[in-house]
Amino acid sequence: MIRIPLIVLLFSLSQATASGQVLISLLLGDKLNSGKLEFGLDGGLTLSTLHGVNPSSNKTSFNLGFYFDLRMKNRSWMFHTGVIVRSAMGAKDIAVYALNNPDLDNAFAGGSVVRKLGYFQVPAMMKYRWNNNFYVEAGPMFSLMSKATDEFVASIQKDDDLTYKVNIRDQFHPLDAGVMAGAGYRLMSGNGMNLGVRYYYGLVDITVDDATANQYNRSLYIVLGIPIGVGKKAEAKKE
Repeated sequence: MIRIPLIVLLFSLSQATASGQVLISLLLGDKLNSGKLEFGLDGGLTLSTLHGVNPSSNKTSFNLGFYFDLRMKNRSWMFHTGVIVRSAMGAKDIAVYALNNPDLDNAFAGGSVVRKLGYFQVPAMMKYRWNNNFYVEAGPMFSLMSKATDEFVASIQKDDDLTYKVNIRDQFHPLDAGVMAGAGYRLMSGNGMNLGVRYYYGLVDITVDDATANQYNRSLYIVLGIPIGVGKKAEAKKE
């Protein structure tokens, strides 16, 4: 059974699109769940920022992925992994910079920049769950960049904005790594959804140019984990 999730993770990172991955996950969910392995979908809200970029502020986005909880012999302990297939890091309200185009520079002179960094992320955390269904988790997380853009924004009217996107992927390392920790609660006597929060603390300077200020990813995740087929397994076990 352990080989199946590893194959799915590798396939997800290298081949499928985000929507295709989630569809495959839904189709295979019942087959992947067993007494020792739990499979489900993760999704929620992300509040991200870039430490070292001033001025800047938190950027709000959504995250989506799937997870595996592998139970240890002591059933209170689990190994949590998976893939966050849609995770937008970055920050907003960054100061504008020169675009080497007089018309664009004039248009966005009073605006700001939204930096959007897309990643595939793989957590590898140990989770401990008490009998009251509260849990804590912590461990490393590794990320592979999928895209990076700066979106210049300037208001031209009250309800109308002018935008311009710049591809900046070559300015960043493709890999990121850091530590993640979180806590949450499992509904329905341990067979329902997981409600939790997680915080990611990036440890790697993601910029390529050593002359620029170091930048580190930071993000707060508010997540809802939906196990696939766990309720059916529990009912079947009782019968």
